[in-house]
Amino acid sequence: MDLIKHVRYFVVVAEEQHFGRAAARLGVAQPSLSQRIQRLEREFGVRLFDRTSRGAELTEGGRLMLAEARPLLERADALEGTAARVRSGAAGLLRAAVPPELDSTVVAALVSGFRDGSPGVRLELRERAAQAQLAELAAGTLDAGVLRHPVDVAGLALGEVMCRPLGVVVPDDGPATEAGPDVGPATEPGPARGPGPADGPLALAELTGRDLVLFPRRSGPALHDEILATCRRHGFEPGTVIAGRDPAFVTGMVLSGTAVAFAPREREVPAGAAWRELTGAPLLERVSAAWLRSRQGDPAVELFAAVVEEALAEYGGMIPVAQTVAAGRPGAPVPRLGFTV
Repeated sequence: MDLIKHVRYFVVVAEEQHFGRAAARLGVAQPSLSQRIQRLEREFGVRLFDRTSRGAELTEGGRLMLAEARPLLERADALEGTAARVRSGAAGLLRAAVPPELDSTVVAALVSGFRDGSPGVRLELRERAAQAQLAELAAGTLDAGVLRHPVDVAGLALGEVMCRPLGVVVPDDGPATEAGPDVGPATEPGPARGPGPADGPLALAELTGRDLVLFPRRSGPALHDEILATCRRHGFEPGTVIAGRDPAFVTGMVLSGTAVAFAPREREVPAGAAWRELTGAPLLERVSAAWLRSRQGDPAVELFAAVVEEALAEYGGMIPVAQTVAAGRPGAPVPRLGFTV
């Protein structure tokens, strides 16, 4: 039995005090209305009306039930209204995650953009690496995420895949000088100098012998392996691959003079280090929003994906990866899979 509907019929009959007028108001046949009221009386075990030649009069039990029925219908209407706002994306909660490496300006723009676009929906944002996001999306404890590709996107829907070239952060040793006849006494050698000209592009092969600071493989196995494979394909065999993602640790290793790290141009570089472009842009960072296909069409998820794309473009310096494919860039990533071909 649809309790709310039956209670609504009961209230209308009580207000009209007549089954015929109540049936006309509700747009139902009078016999059907009488049967519904009788069923409600059987359900509650209470006689609600005295049927008379003039109409229907509430019993004492009916009056007591009416006092409770009206607030119940008000709450039911409020519940329906809330459900409608959630369905339309005007209210609710969206649980989302971003990778640890995402630029702070992008994160700030994402939060403010979502809030402005849907002030009734609360965005619960957390930091998660790719593998953790995939696990939570599959478990249903996460509604949407921002993923760095390549990852296994089976069962997921993706927003626009955005990309930007990665450069390399190296020690900034300043311009090299040659010793002349007036050079002073010899000193102990310091850390190795940064490779190549002080501000020109570098080929990956010029980094050979340097250690590479890279995020732990377990947080993104496919991306980790792809980066190392690209390095080797272009002649860079790292001395040691050092797992690390904390900015202070990465910076310390680079400033030690023995290690390098990959980063986009937009990433802040500390004093004592320099960002250098890589010849031929062999490494691309690819990022997109992702969500379960079962959430396709959800207004809050669609807004999140749109805001992610806008924030990545405006504050992350990224462009749609489809543009690199259309331009025929060698090694352009495939948007559907997120892998490099």
